[in-house]
Amino acid sequence: MNSLHKRAAPILVLALLTAAVASSAGRPAQTSDEHEKKVKEAAAQSAKAAKAFNEIMKAPDKAIPRDLLARAKAIAVFPEVIKASFVVGGEGGRGVVSRRTSSGWSDPVFFRAGGPSVGPQIGASATDIVLLFMNDDAVGGLMKDKFELGADAAVAGGPVGREAGAGTDALMQAQILSYSRSRGLFAGVSLKGIVVKPEDDLNEAVYDKKARELLKEGPSGTGPGSTLASFPQAIAQYAPKSAPTPSPQ
Repeated sequence: MNSLHKRAAPILVLALLTAAVASSAGRPAQTSDEHEKKVKEAAAQSAKAAKAFNEIMKAPDKAIPRDLLARAKAIAVFPEVIKASFVVGGEGGRGVVSRRTSSGWSDPVFFRAGGPSVGPQIGASATDIVLLFMNDDAVGGLMKDKFELGADAAVAGGPVGREAGAGTDALMQAQILSYSRSRGLFAGVSLKGIVVKPEDDLNEAVYDKKARELLKEGPSGTGPGSTLASFPQAIAQYAPKSAPTPSPQ
């Protein structure tokens, strides 16, 4: 009986080691087909956000003022959000964020937004939501598991077109400036109560990193090639690579 135990011991140790290795492996590796599918999905989201942003900026008198874009630390676009998505399940819309880095606008990082409401003019139609993150603290909110506009960060409806000069001092108190476009109407609206969460299943599938890591490092040029570049390229048409240096008082 003792000899049987002696023979079984190595087998038991080997089984335990095998189980330990399996449990420490973490997320299963993607196949090349799965990775390619996720990259295409990410590229489609980037392109959809770029299209929405370009369409908004085509009307200079009704677009986001370029001096605000020049000061933004990061820009998020959630295209074609449906109000029902916020009410049912709270998942909201899918969007992308690009952060200003020393080498330009970063590759898109993927997020979801959800909440009880996104403004009175939305109705049941698809709505594009744009968020300008105006300081580093606001960008820091994106590195959390989730954060709520108006609670975790001060948010205000941003000015459009020639309204930029009106109430600028008050707007400078906001960490985030928010906009929405629905049924052709584009305006600044205070999107309080909206919860923004990283879509890390997609971020990890594409970059093998979570949103927190990507935004901290600034993933400009580190993504899987130019297929993701449409969103940062759209921003770069209207916002300079580097934020302007404040003039001395």
